[in-house]
Amino acid sequence: MELHSALNDVKRSREDPHRFPGERRSTAGLFSGLDDRLVHVAPDGSLRDYSYPLTGLAGIERSRFGLEEDGTTDWFDGGQQRYVEDTAVVETVHEIDGHTVTQYDLTVDRTHLTRIECSSALDDSDVTLRACLGFTPEGRAGRVGQLRHGDAVEIHHDRERDFAATSTDATVTGHVPEQFEELLAAEPSEFPRSTDDGRYEEGRLSPIAILDVSLEGATPAATIATVLSEPDDGRTAGLERARTAASDHGSTDALLEAGRKQYDRRLPDGVSADGLEGIATDLRVLAFLRAENGARIAGPEFDPFFRYTGGYGYTWFRDDAEISSFLLEADHRADIGLSEWHRESAQFYVKTQLADGTWPHRVWPHNGRLAPGWAHGRVEDGDARSVDYQADQTASVATFLATYLRLVDPDDDAVRDALITTLDGLDAVLEDDGLPGRVQNAWENMTGRFTHTAATYLEAYAAIARAPLPDDRRDHARERAKAVYEGIDSLWLDDRGRYALRLEDGELDGRFDGSTFALAAAHREYDALADVDDDRMNRLCQHVETTLDGLYRDPDGPIEGIARFEGDSWRTSDQIEPKIWTVTTAWGAQAAAELGRLLEGRDPDAAADFVDLGRELLALVDPDGPLRRDGGYLPEQLFDDGTPDSATPLGWPHALRIATATALETTARAGESSSQLPGHE
Repeated sequence: MELHSALNDVKRSREDPHRFPGERRSTAGLFSGLDDRLVHVAPDGSLRDYSYPLTGLAGIERSRFGLEEDGTTDWFDGGQQRYVEDTAVVETVHEIDGHTVTQYDLTVDRTHLTRIECSSALDDSDVTLRACLGFTPEGRAGRVGQLRHGDAVEIHHDRERDFAATSTDATVTGHVPEQFEELLAAEPSEFPRSTDDGRYEEGRLSPIAILDVSLEGATPAATIATVLSEPDDGRTAGLERARTAASDHGSTDALLEAGRKQYDRRLPDGVSADGLEGIATDLRVLAFLRAENGARIAGPEFDPFFRYTGGYGYTWFRDDAEISSFLLEADHRADIGLSEWHRESAQFYVKTQLADGTWPHRVWPHNGRLAPGWAHGRVEDGDARSVDYQADQTASVATFLATYLRLVDPDDDAVRDALITTLDGLDAVLEDDGLPGRVQNAWENMTGRFTHTAATYLEAYAAIARAPLPDDRRDHARERAKAVYEGIDSLWLDDRGRYALRLEDGELDGRFDGSTFALAAAHREYDALADVDDDRMNRLCQHVETTLDGLYRDPDGPIEGIARFEGDSWRTSDQIEPKIWTVTTAWGAQAAAELGRLLEGRDPDAAADFVDLGRELLALVDPDGPLRRDGGYLPEQLFDDGTPDSATPLGWPHALRIATATALETTARAGESSSQLPGHE
C-alpha cells in the first residue's frame, strides 16, 4: 500500500468507529485469483492486487472505472456483486446515467481481465470507457516509469514490470500523483486528480496510467488485461501476453469459459453429499490464499504499515498446518479430491523446516524464505528455551506430517526424516512435568505455559506414535504423549470446572480461552493410541460446555458467536465487549463434534447432545449463517452490529468449517462407524 492511499484512507476513516484509518480493507467486495495472483474487486468495480506475498509482485494499488462522454466521466460507484456459477469470475452490475453496465473480472495465472459491457446501445453517443490504473511495481510509488507501446502501457521499476492492454482501440496518458500539499490537506484527494498539471516528464515517471478505451459492438463492450511480469519473462513476452489476453477474451462468453476452465483445473469436483453444499465456497476461498507451491497466507494483507496488527500476508505454520490437517481429514471422510494439495503442503513443510526440527514464526509463501516476525527466537539465537517462539506451530506441522505419512504416502522418505527431526524440536521445549515450557500463545499476545500449546503437543506426539516410523521413534513419541496427557491434569481448575488458559509464574490463569477447544481433537488423536479415561472424558465435556457458555455472545444485533478469550479488547474500538471471532465459533463447533465422536461408545445420549451442539454452532458459519459475508467469506472478526473487521476472508475458519461439516455429516450417515475417520482406524 502506498502512502498516498493510506493518508487518503486516514482522512476518510478517522471518525468511523468501525474502521481503523490507513488500512486497505477487503471486508467488502470479492476476490478473483485461483492461481497465484490475487485481485480484489470492490463494489465500485475498482481493482487492487493482494498478490505480493503469493507472487513477489505488487501489481495494482488503486484503480477506477467510468464512462466518459463530452469530457465528463461518470465513475462507477456501488454496484451489486456475485460470483458467476462456481467460478472465480466476479460480476459487478452498475447503474450509470440510465445505463446498466456489467463488469466481469477474472484473474488467471498472473493476468487479470476486466470486461465492461453495456446492456444496450449508447444512443450513438461518443462514450468511451475510462480506466485509471495505479500500479506499484515492487511496492514503489516513486522511481517508477511508463513505457508506451502504442495500444499498451508498461509500468516498471526494476525487477517488476506491469503491463496493460485492451481488446479495442485505446489511448494512454500518464497521470501525476498527488502533490505534497494535497497529501497534507484536511480532505482526501480525488482519484484520479482533476488536473494533470501538464508536466510531460512527470506523467512519464508516474505509476498511474489512464486508458481511454473504445466500446464496440451492438452492446458496447471492451476488455482490459493487466499482466504482472518479471525480468526473466522478457518485455516482448509480457507485452504479447497482455495483448493476447485482451484479444482472446474480447467477448463475455470467452471470459466466462476461461473462468470455468480455471475452476476445473484448480479445484476438485464439487461435493454432492447432502449437508456439504458450502464446501465448494470454502475451497474457493482457500484457493485464493494459496501460492503455486501450496503455501497459504493467513488472509489478505489489510494493514501493510503494521499500524494496528503485525500483518496477515504471510504463511504462519500454525494456520497453514491446521488448515492442511482439516483438509486432510475432510478429504479422507468425503473423498473431495485434494491429494495434490496435501502433497504440496507436505513438501513445503519439509523445505522450510529448521535444522533443529522446528519451524519459524512465519515465512513468505511464494519462496519459503524467512518473513518479518516477532517470534523468531529459535532463528535469532538458537536458544531452545526462548520465549520468543510459538511451539504450537511446530506441533501443528508435526500432526499434519504424521497423518500425511500414515494416510497418504507412507513411502515419503523426506517427510519421514522431517518427522524424526521434529521429535527433537518438540522435546526441546517439553518440561519434566509433561507440559511445554514458557512460549508465546496461539493469539500471539501473551507468554506462558498454555493449555492450547499442551493440547497441540498431545496431538502431535500421539500422531507421530501412530505414523510409519522406526519402532524406537514411535515408542518415544508414545511415552511423550502419555507424559503430556498426565501433565494436562495440572492445568485443571477444579472450582471452575474447566482448564486454565495458562500456567504463569506458578499460578493458573483462570480466564476462558477459545484456543483450549483444541483439547478435544488432541484427545481424539490420543484415544486412538491409548484410551482416554473416564475422569478425563468428564473433564473434557465439562470444559467444553463451560467454555462455550463463558465465551458465547448474543448481542443486540444480527450476529451471535464465540469470542476469542475472556477480556479480549483487541480491535474493539468503542465497543465494550469482546468481538465475535469466526475462528473460535467454528472451533467450538469442531470441539463439540469431536466430543460426540469420543463419546459414541461410552454414552450415546451425551454423544448425540454434543453432535447437536456442534450443528448449532456450525450453523453460525454455514453458507447462510449470520457470520458469513458476501461471497461466502468468513472475516476474522465482527463488531456486534455485524460489521466485519480484520482479515477477510480468513483461511483458518473456512478449513475448520469443512472439517466439522464433513465430520457431522459422516456421523449422520446410517451404518457408518467412526473407524472410517482419521484417528479411529
